[in-house]
Formats: sequence, C-alpha cells, structure tokens
Amino acid sequence: MAPATPVVFIHGLWIHSSSWQPWQELFAANGYLPSAPGWPGDSDSVASTRAHSDAVAGIGIDDITSSYREHIRTLPAKPIVIGHSFGGLIAQKLLDSGHAAAAVAIDPGQIKGVKPVPLSQIRSALPVLSRPANKKKAVALTEKQFAYGFGNQLSRTESDALYRRVTIPGPGRVLFEGTSANFTKNSPAAVDVRNNERGPLLLIAGTNDHTVPEVVVRAAHKLYQHSHAVTDLAVLPGKGHSLVFDSGWREVADRTLAWLRSQNL
Repeated sequence: MAPATPVVFIHGLWIHSSSWQPWQELFAANGYLPSAPGWPGDSDSVASTRAHSDAVAGIGIDDITSSYREHIRTLPAKPIVIGHSFGGLIAQKLLDSGHAAAAVAIDPGQIKGVKPVPLSQIRSALPVLSRPANKKKAVALTEKQFAYGFGNQLSRTESDALYRRVTIPGPGRVLFEGTSANFTKNSPAAVDVRNNERGPLLLIAGTNDHTVPEVVVRAAHKLYQHSHAVTDLAVLPGKGHSLVFDSGWREVADRTLAWLRSQNL
C-alpha cells in the first residue's frame, strides 16, 4: 500500500488552526495524512493564544512561510497545501518555491500584481490599517467586525458563535505587507506567476466574500495565465469568508477533494 499523501492546512489572519479540525478528520478518512500547524506565536488553543497575544505581534508573511517550510521538512513526502485567506497566499508561495506538490487557495489573500481593491475589502481591513502602529501589534476583531468580514452570509447567531470558537488576535504586519505589495519592490506577497515547473493550483472564490471578494480571486487567476502549469478557478455561489469553518464547510471540502482526485493527487 502506498503511503498516505500529507496535506498541510494553513489558516488565515484572525483564525486559529483548530478551525481545520473537521477538514483533518475528513481528509484522514479519505486516505490523506493531515496536519494543521499554527502561525509562529500561536498557542495550541484559542484561549491560550488570546491570553498570550503579544507572541504573534510583528510576525510577517516571510516568518509564516518559513515556519510552514520547517514543518514540511518533517513530513514523509512533499505535501498538498490548503490555505484560507492569508493562508491561501502562503500556500501559493510554498507551491511556487517547490515545497508543495499542489495547492488549494481558498479566498486567498491577494498576491503582488492583483489590482482590484473593492470597498468591502477596504472596510474589512480597516480595523488594522486605520492605525499605523498596528503593524507592530497583535490586533483582534470585535464580533461586529467579524460579522461583516467573515460572517456576512450567516445568521448573527452563527457568526457570533464562530467568533467565540475560532477567532484569535493576529499580527497586523501581514495585512500591511499585503496591501502595500504593489508598491514594494521585494514584497513578501510576491509569487512567480509564470512558473511552469510548479504543481497544480486551485483558486476558490466565494461570490459574497467581503474580505477577499470574487473579483480579487479572479484577478489572481488571470495573472497565472502565462504559466503552463495547471491553474483552475472554482467560484462558489453565496459563500462568505467563513466558508471553510462555518456550517457549509463540507461543500467546500468536497469540492476540494474532487479537484484533488481530478489531478490524481
């Protein structure tokens, strides 16, 4: 019997890695070897991360990417990486650098070269970007901010429950790095979109996402069209930014598994 293929799940800004637990169970049941390490400074639990939020202050995109490269070196084979939001940006960087066999980027943070900046995206980022000092701090969302940026397609009851269960303070620096990417020569948000040697990539967009709107994901997909490597796009109607950990997560996970099978992965 062939060894199980490792799958590394990468969470996004403001979300704890435990949010991937249902995905890990599903992927294990489908013959994969899943893991979901947190970002540098994250603790094992939501409560502990909240209590020690200073540990994530000042962490940037390169720091996060390096930590996942270190984790990948401990695995028995090159993994599939699946990332959400800023985790989707990290997944693309790991694929580009040859550390992953394939990647799925779900509502991914925008890579350098993506130009659309919808108003809803600006509003979602304001809790961090409105204060320049936040670049060196850990920043937490309020329930109201989470409901707009993540839970806008959910009932307020479900949104508030998710807020209590999976949210953590996040490093403001990654958002400053992401939003300034097109004005920074050596931006950590840069990916070689012309790389012909990388593995397959699936980009997933939710039509009702406020934080990473569909137009942003489509723009990223367009940038990759100069590469001969597989780059697919899936658009999921009615999905907001919480799509990987809200009550509709299974639809997204099943779509991801189906694509992996289509790529013989």
